[in-house]
Amino acid sequence: MNALKNSVTLIGHLGRDPESKTLENGRMFAKFTLATDEVYRNNDGEKVKETQWHNVILWGKKAESMNGLLKKGKEVVVRGKLTYRTYKDKDGIERSFPEIVASELMLTGKAPADS
Repeated sequence: MNALKNSVTLIGHLGRDPESKTLENGRMFAKFTLATDEVYRNNDGEKVKETQWHNVILWGKKAESMNGLLKKGKEVVVRGKLTYRTYKDKDGIERSFPEIVASELMLTGKAPADS
């Protein structure tokens, strides 16, 4: 049950090629943005598409195994947990932003609808 307490599953398209880096301790990570779309009809019957953007990070072997496979526009399924990374901006103000730490990632093979 603990795995359900902070669990996120998203299906979307990569907004850019992943950035990957190996840290001094040898651990690798890859990060990218993921776009999820919702399409619905508004009160006037017009089709509306809303896109939400998500920051995703992969660590260790997951990052290594996806290196070179993930490209902008690829559709993927991401499962992981929601975290909030904090940092200090140039004015010294502490900021935070949400990030999905992926525990599983699957390529669907589908291309974006508008390409």
